[in-house]
Amino acid sequence: MNETSERPLLPDHLSSDPRSPHHVAAVFEHHIGIHLNDKELFNVEEYCVSEGWVKVPAGKTRDRKGNPLLIKLKGKVEAFYK
Repeated sequence: MNETSERPLLPDHLSSDPRSPHHVAAVFEHHIGIHLNDKELFNVEEYCVSEGWVKVPAGKTRDRKGNPLLIKLKGKVEAFYK
């Protein structure tokens, strides 16, 4: 079988948080990568290709529920399967 035919299409907006409406569990069964301005990022929590932003954790800072605080970085976003 061809491995690429089994992979779902990468959505325009994807979140790693299972509580988010933009979370697609089938995508996370495969290794995905994110490029922001032609640089690969490894700590992306959420991205949107059409709007050109990614959200990454702001260091070790946590909110009161224990979730990492996220900052939004803007630029040219590309999502791909590794």
